[in-house]
This record gives sequence, structure tokens and C-alpha cells, in this order.
Amino acid sequence: MIRSVIILLMVLAAYWLTLSGYFHKPILLIMGVISIFIVLALSWRMKILDSETVPYFHGKALGYYVWLFVEITKANMGVVKAVLSPEMEISPTITKVPMKQSTDLGRVTFANSITLTPGTIAMEMCEDTILVHALLAEMTEPSGFIEMSDRAGWAVSDPMLGVIEQGAG
Repeated sequence: MIRSVIILLMVLAAYWLTLSGYFHKPILLIMGVISIFIVLALSWRMKILDSETVPYFHGKALGYYVWLFVEITKANMGVVKAVLSPEMEISPTITKVPMKQSTDLGRVTFANSITLTPGTIAMEMCEDTILVHALLAEMTEPSGFIEMSDRAGWAVSDPMLGVIEQGAG
């Protein structure tokens, strides 16, 4: 539990400093420190500091975030190209994407990764599938979802279930 507190402390401090940009105003730094310690104290008191609440234990999660950022950038370029083209050649599609994650953290990481990717949104999570809306039909390629599913599960150390296949919706 102490390890979770230390990791959460470092992540919150880095996040606050990155977003605020205030390194030279003591009052703002003090308020930032106070707010971080309030969050830590509440998390400790609520007994929610574990590997699901603080999934930063895994260095491999950082690799996943980098991979996801690249995928988000590529998808963003595709959406911008489709929307800005004079014909606006969009092809909205809804599909069911099977999940093989066995933990809630793995499932949520996968669904959030889909939603963070421009042009796609996870509309509904069922027991073993996610209903996904895509702006472009090519964004429903099974290989993309399989890779994202595998990487999302790996990043949070999810003991993945079986092999998934793409189902049309």
C-alpha cells in the first residue's frame, strides 16, 4: 500500500506541475502540495489504493501509452482528411468488438482506448463484447481492435482469455 501511495504522489505531482506550469509562485506550489496530500489522505482513508486504483506499477503501461498516442495521432489524421474532403466521405458503422480481458481494469482500459481514438467510440460494454461506433468503415478493421485489445490487456497485466474474432454488427 505504501508503494501505491508513493507512486500516486509522484504521478499527481508530475500531473499538477505539468498542467499548472507554476514553478516560481510559492503560494500556488503550496496549494498544489496541499491538494495532492488531501487526495492521498482521502484515498488512504477510503482504502482504495491498490493495483487497480494506481495501475502505474507496471512500466509496460508507459509503453502502451506511447503506442496509444501514436495510434490516436494516426486516427486523427484519417478523421481530419475524411471530414475536410469536399465530398466528406464518411461511412458511419456500428460493430461488435469481442473482448478477451478478464478483469474490470482490462476491459475499461480497452474500452477507453477505443473511445480515446478519434473517429471511434465505445457505446456499450456487454459481458464479452463492446459495441463500437466508427466514423469510417475502415476504422472497424478486426486487426486494429485485436492489437489494441492485446496491448491494453498486457499493459494492465490482465490474464487474457482465448483468441478474439471480429463480429459484424
